[in-house]
Amino acid sequence: MEKKIAEVPTKSSFAKRIAKPVEVSDRYWWKVVILSFFGWIFIYADRTVLNPTMPNIASAFHINNTSLGLINSVFFMAYALAQVPLGIIAEKVGRKYMIAFGFFLFGAMTFLSGIVTAFGAFLIIRAIAGLGEGAYYGPQYALSTEAIPPKRLTLGTAIINSGMAFGTSGGYLLSSILVLQNGGKWQQPFLIIAIPTILMGVLFTWILKEKIISPHHQKQTANFDSQQVVKSKIDFKQILTNRNLLLSFFICFCSIYAFFVIITWLPQYLQVERGFTGSSVGFISSLVPWASIPGALIVAKLNDYLGTYTKSLVSGLMILSIISVLGIVVAHSRIGLLFFLVMYGLTGKLALDPILVAFVAKNAKNSQLATTLSMYNFVGMSGSVLAPYVTGYLADKTGTMTVGFYLAAILLVLGGVAFLFTSKGKAVTRKL
Repeated sequence: MEKKIAEVPTKSSFAKRIAKPVEVSDRYWWKVVILSFFGWIFIYADRTVLNPTMPNIASAFHINNTSLGLINSVFFMAYALAQVPLGIIAEKVGRKYMIAFGFFLFGAMTFLSGIVTAFGAFLIIRAIAGLGEGAYYGPQYALSTEAIPPKRLTLGTAIINSGMAFGTSGGYLLSSILVLQNGGKWQQPFLIIAIPTILMGVLFTWILKEKIISPHHQKQTANFDSQQVVKSKIDFKQILTNRNLLLSFFICFCSIYAFFVIITWLPQYLQVERGFTGSSVGFISSLVPWASIPGALIVAKLNDYLGTYTKSLVSGLMILSIISVLGIVVAHSRIGLLFFLVMYGLTGKLALDPILVAFVAKNAKNSQLATTLSMYNFVGMSGSVLAPYVTGYLADKTGTMTVGFYLAAILLVLGGVAFLFTSKGKAVTRKL
C-alpha cells in the first residue's frame, strides 16, 4: 500500500506534485526493473532493425557505405547531444515524464521512418528519433538506482540491460526474416515496432513513481529534499574534476565504439565478406546479444561477490573483448567466427555496462545523479556517433570492413589501460 507523506512547499503546483515522495513496497523495485527492461527492448529494436537491410536501403536510396554509416551516426549524434540537457530538464520537470515524452517522440519517428521516400528526410527523421531516445538513459538509471536495493544494484542493472540484448536480437530477427528471408520491404519492421513503442510511454507515466521512500533506502533522505530537487544547481565542476567519473566516461566511449562497430556492420559484414544469406544473417548476428544475457548476469554476480576487485574484473573483461573483436575478423572458419561472437557477447559492452553504471552511481551526488549518468552516456555514445560513419568510410577506402574492427580493438586497449588509473575509494560519498 503506497502512502503519500507530508507535502513540502515548492515553487509551483507542478513542481510540488512531482517532488512529493510516496512510500512503496519492498517489491516496487521489481516493477522498475521489468519496465526499464522492456524500455531497452524497444529502444534497441528501433536501433538495429535497419542493420540487416542496409544493402536494401543502399539500393533504394542509391548510396554507398559511408552514407549508410551516416544514417546511424546522425541518429546517435542527436542521441548523444540530448543526454545532458534532457537529463537536467528531467531533474526539474520529472524523470518519468521525460522518459514518456521520449517514447512518444521516437515512436512517432519510427513510424515515419517506414513511410519516408527521400534519403535526406530519412536522415532528419532518424536524428529526431535519436533525440527522443536521448530522454531515456539518465532519467531511467536515476530512477532505478534509487529503487533497487544497494546490495542488488549491479544485478538489477544487469537485468535491465539485458533488455538491450533482447531488443538487438529482436530487431535483427524481425528485419532479416521479414525482408531477407521472405522478401518484404525494408520499411515494414519500422511500422511494426512503432505502435508498441508509443504505448511504452503510457506505461512509464502510469507505473513509475517520481520520488519514493523505499524500505531498502531508509537513510536516503537526500532524495526526498524537494527544495533541493527544485532549486539545486548542477555542479559540473564536481563531475568534470572527478577522476573516477572521467575515466569511467572514457572506457564507456571505447566500449561503445567497439559495440556499435559490431551491431551496425556485422549483418552486412556477414553478407558481403563472409557469404551468409537470408535469416541466417539475423540469427548469427543475434549470437552477440543472446550471449550477453548470461554474460551480464554472471559478471554482475561476480562484481557483487568480489566487491573491491572491480578494477581487476573490468580489466579481465576488456582483455577478452579485445581478443573477441580481433577473432571475429581473423577466424577463417565459420565455427571460429561463431565462437568469437559468443565470446564477445559474454564479455563485451553489455556485460561491462552494469559494473560501470554502478561505479558511476557510487561516485556521483544523489542530487545530480540523472545529470551525471547523462554525461556518462553522452561521452560513451559519442563512440556510437563515430563508429558507423568511420567504419563505413574505411570500408569504402580499403574495400573491406576488417579495418574498422581493428580500430575498435585498439580503442578497447586504450580504455582498459585507462581504467587501471581509477582509485579504490569513492570520490564522492553518497548516503545510502
